Amino acid sequence: MKLRLRLGEIFLIEMVFYLLCWLWNDYLASMISLIFGVLFLAILLISLVVEVIERSRVPRWYFYFMLLSVLAPILSAAIYLSITKGVDWMNIN
Repeated sequence: MKLRLRLGEIFLIEMVFYLLCWLWNDYLASMISLIFGVLFLAILLISLVVEVIERSRVPRWYFYFMLLSVLAPILSAAIYLSITKGVDWMNIN
């Protein structure tokens, strides 16, 4: 049996992963979200530049996947920060 996930399902899985990280440890989640978000953004931008220079056979869903992978950590961080009104590791006691 071949399991094929759609873009929406992949996005929801990523959101659950990031939100669980945020609930577990907000410092680690902020670092993971920052690193993965920037990494996926860099890969997406490089892919788009290469696609403009020379047309490849990369399917269109790849670019949507990369875009959703950039948006997932941003959206999950926004949801967490709107619920908790900040992060604990930035508070100075």
